[in-house]
Amino acid sequence: MDDGARTRLIVTADDFGISRQANAAIERAHRDGILTAASLMVAAPAAAEAVEIARRNPRLGVGLHLVLVDGAPALPPANVPDLAGADGRFRPNMALQGARFLLPHVRRQLAAEITAQFEAFAATDLRLDHVNAHKHFHVHPVIAGLILRIGPRFGMRAVRAPIEPPEPLAAIEPAPTPLSARLATAYARRLRARLRAAGLAVPDAVFGLRWTGHMTLARVQALLDRLPSGLIELYAHPATGPFPGLMAGADAQGELEALLHARPPGDVQLTTFSRCA
Repeated sequence: MDDGARTRLIVTADDFGISRQANAAIERAHRDGILTAASLMVAAPAAAEAVEIARRNPRLGVGLHLVLVDGAPALPPANVPDLAGADGRFRPNMALQGARFLLPHVRRQLAAEITAQFEAFAATDLRLDHVNAHKHFHVHPVIAGLILRIGPRFGMRAVRAPIEPPEPLAAIEPAPTPLSARLATAYARRLRARLRAAGLAVPDAVFGLRWTGHMTLARVQALLDRLPSGLIELYAHPATGPFPGLMAGADAQGELEALLHARPPGDVQLTTFSRCA
């Protein structure tokens, strides 16, 4: 597409490495569809396979998907006892954990875990295309501050601020914006301001929040036909089939079909964060 495109679009798959089914879908959607980027969970069960997939697909922009909830730490759980429970996984209550992050000793554990995940990504020798966090936990001011402090040492140049404009969604499926979404957007706007002040690339808009797990072909195509101008990110969670840990009720196979068959208009340029730099 020509360099005068009004919209540059990054199409990202989150949870790269969570399962072989997700990995297979990401490779197929990149080779045969519109997927341009993927966010790697470095401590996930199929992370090593994901790295191999990334190496044989060099145009796939691979970033770090920081996991601080709903997963296992990169560090031994005994090293982060205030982050991980007896089962060795991160504690599930994000609100409670978010309050605990204000405690200095918990914040030190959090900094160590974030550093370990950046180090694990660096050990892959993949170029760091972007950074975001599982369930957008990086909108928390403490996590955001640690990412801003730690990330530049590892070449971080782009971070997602999950701000989803309501107008295109309302044009496709009219519905009121939930209070929780409005509150999350307020935090995300503060995050975007901090990231841009630090000189990092940040999308102007991100699509995939309201319909997470259900980014069907009809919805994705309708969004592609209504994209605003600027640097836009659209993300999904595709998989070739069910797997342990898949979000309840998620249509991961439908999201794969969307990435394979949806097509952006001719004035939209598919890209990655790295190619925008």
